[in-house]
Amino acid sequence: MIHLTRRALGAGGLALLATRARAAEAIKWLHVEVNPQTIAIWNEAAHAFEAGHPGVSVQPQYLENEAYKAKLTTLLQSPDKPSMFYSWAGGVLRAQVEAGVLEDLTDQVKGYGDTLTPSALAAFTVNGRIWGIPYALNKVGIFYNKALFAKAGVDSTKVKTWDDLLDAVKKLQAAGITPLTTGGADKWPLALIYDYLCLRQGGKAGFQAAMRGENGGFAGPDFVKAGTCFRQLADLKPFQPGFLGAKYLPATGLFADGKVAMTVAISVVYNVQRAVAADKKGLDDDTIGWIDFPMLPGGKGVATETLGGIVGWLVSKGAPKPTAEFLKSFVSMDAQQKLAAGGYIVPVVKGADQAIASPFIRNVAAELARSTYHQNYYDQELGPAVGRVVNDVSAEIAGGTMTGEDAAKAIEAARKQGN
Repeated sequence: MIHLTRRALGAGGLALLATRARAAEAIKWLHVEVNPQTIAIWNEAAHAFEAGHPGVSVQPQYLENEAYKAKLTTLLQSPDKPSMFYSWAGGVLRAQVEAGVLEDLTDQVKGYGDTLTPSALAAFTVNGRIWGIPYALNKVGIFYNKALFAKAGVDSTKVKTWDDLLDAVKKLQAAGITPLTTGGADKWPLALIYDYLCLRQGGKAGFQAAMRGENGGFAGPDFVKAGTCFRQLADLKPFQPGFLGAKYLPATGLFADGKVAMTVAISVVYNVQRAVAADKKGLDDDTIGWIDFPMLPGGKGVATETLGGIVGWLVSKGAPKPTAEFLKSFVSMDAQQKLAAGGYIVPVVKGADQAIASPFIRNVAAELARSTYHQNYYDQELGPAVGRVVNDVSAEIAGGTMTGEDAAKAIEAARKQGN
């Protein structure tokens, strides 16, 4: 082995080593966030970390949601892979653990993990080991435009059941108002409707039984009924023209601009709609409303069962050592309080929820606090292969080209193939 001294390396060699050292301490941070206010708070946390860790740079990188999902697996195999990246946990996380592309954070979060909501941390725990740090809770529901509802004579407080929602759609159409906007090209926004209908029909027990292959699995009666109800909605043609070719953000922009009455979406759309609005203001609190997803009469689900996510951050295998330390400082009481105060997240650090000022986000947080079961999105919980089929059949149902029964059979076939 040849040992090189500083003198033998020379100035050029030392500069090269210094460059490599700096590069090794670059934390590449991949995310899907579009809200500029949230990003500003993130950047503040990154700059503070850099100031306290000379030689370390935090480099945020953005990918649009669908591009992120499509490219992440390849990126994690690349020499230019991200150091830390966004995650919805679930089956996708489990697949990444099995693939060996993640750092085990168990030892690095000892003590710190006690500051986090236990259920949130559990979402990033696989086989008793901690593989990520949660960041925020969110929930799916129906955003609506109060002014357009009033114009159509729809009382949001009376939209309690699926039939109530169908009636609201018909009233809006009669008033010349497009009832719903969705990003059909991305498919997952449509799957939110299917996922929630499955939860309302089968409940927690139904999903868990299907995962075990019991009662016909995902081809069982409850899932067929959920798909059939979705087809009822689709047959009314409630979505904006060209919805199957529309991407999520432009579709959300239609709601933000007051051109469409409703969108079935994740609670983060409260802020996203402002970022994508033509005037960059969107709907204010006097105009934007929230309806909890309707119940299915005769369904086994209960109102306190919710659909949504526990999102967080993972560290890629071989990432620079400061990455985990940055992650802990980023998901801290200070940062989470700032994000909560702005109404940008429902936080996971214990006690940070007291900083929530927005009545809208406080309501979502209260609903999550009452939740007796929080179902992760199917396209994440079921893993990449089965999740992709869920998204595909949701788009087929919405487009009127697939029945609820055929959709259920396709999902079950994918589940069996994966076992």
